[in-house]
This record gives sequence, structure tokens and C-alpha cells, in this order.
Amino acid sequence: MDTKKIFIYGLLAAICFSLWGAWQKDYGNKPNQSQTATVQTKTTNDNNQTVPTLVNPNIIKVAKIPAARLVHVKTDVLDLTIDTLGGNIISAKLPKYPLDTKTPNIPVRILHTNPNKLYIAESGLIGAKDNNKPIQYKITQKQYTISPGQKSLVVNLKGYTAQGLVVTKSFTLTPGSYAVKLDYKINNQSNKSWSGQFYTQIKRKKPKQAGGLFRLHTYTGAAISSPKKPYKKISYSKMKKENLSQNIKGGWVAMQQRYFLSTWIPDQNKLHHYYSHVNDDIYTIGMTNRVNIGAGGQSKFSANFYVGPEVSENLAPLAKGLNLTIDYGWLWVLSVAVFWLMQHIFNFVGNWGWSIVIVTVLIKLVFYKFSEASYMSMAKMRALAPKMKLLKERCGGDKQKMGQATMELYKKEKINPISGCLPQLIQIPFFIAFYYVLIEAVQLRQAPFIFWLHDLSLRDPYYVLPILMGITMFFTQKMTPMSPDPAQQKMMMFMPLIFVVLFASFPAGLTLYWLINYLCSGLQQWYIMRKYERSHKKR
Repeated sequence: MDTKKIFIYGLLAAICFSLWGAWQKDYGNKPNQSQTATVQTKTTNDNNQTVPTLVNPNIIKVAKIPAARLVHVKTDVLDLTIDTLGGNIISAKLPKYPLDTKTPNIPVRILHTNPNKLYIAESGLIGAKDNNKPIQYKITQKQYTISPGQKSLVVNLKGYTAQGLVVTKSFTLTPGSYAVKLDYKINNQSNKSWSGQFYTQIKRKKPKQAGGLFRLHTYTGAAISSPKKPYKKISYSKMKKENLSQNIKGGWVAMQQRYFLSTWIPDQNKLHHYYSHVNDDIYTIGMTNRVNIGAGGQSKFSANFYVGPEVSENLAPLAKGLNLTIDYGWLWVLSVAVFWLMQHIFNFVGNWGWSIVIVTVLIKLVFYKFSEASYMSMAKMRALAPKMKLLKERCGGDKQKMGQATMELYKKEKINPISGCLPQLIQIPFFIAFYYVLIEAVQLRQAPFIFWLHDLSLRDPYYVLPILMGITMFFTQKMTPMSPDPAQQKMMMFMPLIFVVLFASFPAGLTLYWLINYLCSGLQQWYIMRKYERSHKKR
């Protein structure tokens, strides 16, 4: 039994090492920031479609954007900066999400214009015969702020091209929403027809990543949606190997990271050409639509841009499959169920820490009878300790003879030694599911629990939970029947210390789950063994 148990603990330890590596990646030091500007031109893909790219891929030059070109737009949940040269969104801050618990007044910034982590949302026009210089838009004011009670905020940019086009680019924002509606109105005031394409795209410098043994961390990269496959990941490595070139009705494109994402959602009733390309470690994904405007004619295009937290209630109404960007990994069904239960409990108790405690207890109650059979088997094996000692004396150092005699004794007493390992096997999927929920669910980001625990998504600053977990694990081990092999006994006794070291860097919420899980298991094991010993003495 102990050999199988050592294997289970070894498997869990390997998973923990992988999670630890991914966790270090997620909370590693970030490079310093500086600002840059980008320039657009056109390139042709495999379908003979024109898509925007960079004139000079070596844009790692600090080029501060003149303040005169910038427009600042604020709502209760968004703080955007728009560059009037091209009318692109070059900065997006989220006032409802502080960067750190120690700096509650500094919001998370998603979009950037610095060379180390360039990340911007672009949209514009590409003419078939134009030089395609970005349009310099005019604006009536530099600051836009939504007022209390105001239903919407509209920012209008107006620009002119050398080909006689008058372009009005409008951004519409609403209170409480992270979605921005983009409307293009194009008026051809020339005496010639104009043909080209309307595009929306997301451009991002590849962030630094490090993977663990099993790469158990949330997805960071691009994604695309189509009617056949509502959610499809397109990793940075895949984007570098080949360009995306696909015609899709409806759909959307996105760039994902832990907790937050940005996405362009076009008209769901129209056909769009989706593309991607990579230049100097800058990854671009977007879509285009053909535009043909006769002399004196007009045309309109619309799209939605979402930049904000990965919250299912926000994403699901915008487009099919967008809520699937909340990446819960390969055990997503279990993670979704766990989070759903946690969310409902949180709505009642108002604390995510207590929600974790209650969900853990509920899970233990669901598997109570199953665990009871396993602990009963352990109790029977513990009662056989004197007989096992006699067998060891009879067999001496003959391990093969000892193994055969042990199995015959188990068979006679109707004991299944493997069943004692099943509670640990059951815990592993829930352990992984909890891990994904804790690192992906933005609701748990910076969620406090009690006293010194101000953020369940970060490690316990004083290591109280890991130490308590190790102590609980140690006493649980003491109740578990041990192998007569001294080497295996020592190995099992070292397991609590190993797990304390591993969990010291894990999020406090995950350690809390493991502590409560072991505490419940230990209490159940103690109760069942004591109950068995009392009934066994009466015989």
C-alpha cells in the first residue's frame, strides 16, 4: 500500500513543482516601461487580401507621442487614451481593478505603447491605390468623462484623406461596461469611386513566458472564433510558424492573459477575412472587410471592442464562445462547477475565503461514504499490525515471501490495500481544478480572507497556512498504517515537510483548500478508526 501511496504523493509533488514554476512566471519581475509609436502600411496575404503591418519592424525606439495628439476618455470602469493619428486605442486602464493591494489608487493597465510590452487596438482604412498614411483626425475636446446618470458617452473623431474621403470615427461607451462600440462613417466627396478595406486588429509584443513540467498555467496568447469552432486558441508559436488567413461569418479575435483580455467583435451577420502576422516579436491578429464607395457615395461599418476582466456575465452576451476565454484548463468542466458553487456561496457569505472552506467541506461530504470505505480498510490494516509483525519475524529478510504472506493475510481478512490510496487520488483533480479557478477567476484576484490574508490569489505572507497544512498532514500520516519497510516509513514522514516547502509559494486560497481538505480527511479518518477499534474490542 505504501508503495502506491508514495507514487500518488510523487505524482502530486510533480504537479506541484509544475504549478510552482508557472506561479513564479506569473509573479516574476516585469521589465521597465517606455513609450513608442508605430507606423502602418499594407501587405498582401495568401488570399490576395491587403492587411496592415509595420513599415519598420525595429520599433524598439523610444518615441514619446505628442500630448497634442492624445484624447483621454473616462467612465466608471474604463480609462482610455486615443491617439488622433489613426484614431487607435493606445492605453486602457481599469479603475475597478487596482494593480496591487498596496496601491489601490493605481489601476491595472492593459494596453500600452512602450517597446517592452507593446499592446494596442487599431482600426482603419486601407485603400487599394492609396499611400495608406494614418488619418490625422480632428477632435473638439481633449478630455471626455461620463457624468453620473449619463446613459452613454460618444467621442467623435473626424478626418480627411487625400482621395477625398471624409471619415467620422465614433467611440460609444456606457456606464459599467467594458465594451466600446466603434462606428465608421465614410463619405466619398470626390468624383471617383474608392475601393479598399476596413480593418480592426490587436497588436501585441509577445510577453515573456516560462512553462512548468506539465504547463499547468492559464493561457496567454491569441484566440479566434468561428461558427464551427466558437473558441480556438492560436498560440504565439503557431502564429510565428504560419499566418492566419481565413474567411469567417461573424466570429471575433482576442488577445488573452491571466484575468483580462482584449477582443474585436465585428458584425456577426457579415463575412470577414481574418488574418495574423508576426514582425520582430510583435504579434498581430485582426479582420478586414472590403469597401467600395462610388463617387459621392457613403458607407458605414461597426464593431465592438472589449478590454477588461474575464467575467462570463460580461462576455457571453457580446458574442458566441467569448466566455470560453476564461481558461480553466483541461479540467474546465470541474473548474466551472467548482467556481459556480463558490460564486453562489460567496453571494451568501460575502467572503471568498469562507466560500473556499464551505465548498471544500461540501466536496468532502459528497465523497464521505466513498472515503469511509477507504478509511475502514485502513482501520482493518492497522488492527493487523501485530500479525504483520509476526509475519515479518517468520519471513526474516525474504521480501518475496513476506509479500506473498501479506497478500494472503489481506485476502483472508477481506482487505483491499489499494482502497486506502483512493482518497488521495480523488483529491488530485479537485486540487488542479481549484488551482485553475484561483489563477483564472478574476473575482478571486486580491480577494481578502481573514486577519493577515489580504489576497487569496497570492501566497500566505507569513506561511501560516502551509505550516498548519503540514502539521495536519503529519498527524494524518501518523494514523495511516505504515509499511514495515523502514525506508518507506522515513519517506512518508518527510512528505509533510516537502509539501510545506512546495505550498509556501502557492496562492493562499489553494493552500486553504488543501488545509481544510486534509483537516476534514484527518477528522473523518480518526472517527472511523476509533469507531472500528471500539467495535473490534467488543468482539
